Amino acid sequence: MAAIALVLLTTEPGREQDVVSELNKMPEIKEAMVLFGEFDVYCKVVLDDFSQLSNLILNHIRTLVGVVDTTTLTAASNGQ
Repeated sequence: MAAIALVLLTTEPGREQDVVSELNKMPEIKEAMVLFGEFDVYCKVVLDDFSQLSNLILNHIRTLVGVVDTTTLTAASNGQ
């Protein structure tokens, strides 16, 4: 079963679309979009297992220019 997580990002003002563009280049990111509200960007991550999640967030998502903070929600199930 695939590991699924939703990552909510806070970005520097005006960097939202740049961050979304960079996220969409990552094969593990299945969807990314700009939000209005408490968070600036959302992305859906699908990985083979949760052991890969930490590496992706720490070394690829949090290091993107413009990312200030992340909040990660891991899926309890895929709804099936």
